[in-house]
Amino acid sequence: MPHFSIEYSANLDGRIDIGAACEVVRKAAIETGMFPLGGIRVRAIRCEHFAIADARPGLSFMAMLLRLGEGRELAARQKAGAHIFKALSDHLEPLFADRTFALSFDMQINDKDMSWKRNGIHDLLTSEAKNG
Repeated sequence: MPHFSIEYSANLDGRIDIGAACEVVRKAAIETGMFPLGGIRVRAIRCEHFAIADARPGLSFMAMLLRLGEGRELAARQKAGAHIFKALSDHLEPLFADRTFALSFDMQINDKDMSWKRNGIHDLLTSEAKNG
């Protein structure tokens, strides 16, 4: 159940391809080997209204949150998180050039007793893998 939510300031429109950034995160999550393919979700939420630091024009941000289920060791989570953050950070490298961009990434563990899911995608991918 790795669900990535990426909030980003609207003033990044035209400066980056947000769809490409989502794809970078999706691929990096797969590369970790830690997440089931059928559970990976990456979505981006454009923030039209925002206030940053001293309100200087041109300041921008991207804040990514990963929600995942319990059961993964801390070291594995740290390694996967570092890999995903590096991939996204490298992809966004041009935005760091003028020092007006901020990127953050936080990982949150969902309490299994307070998390409900229904997902047919796992069954679809398993069936396709078996039957070609």
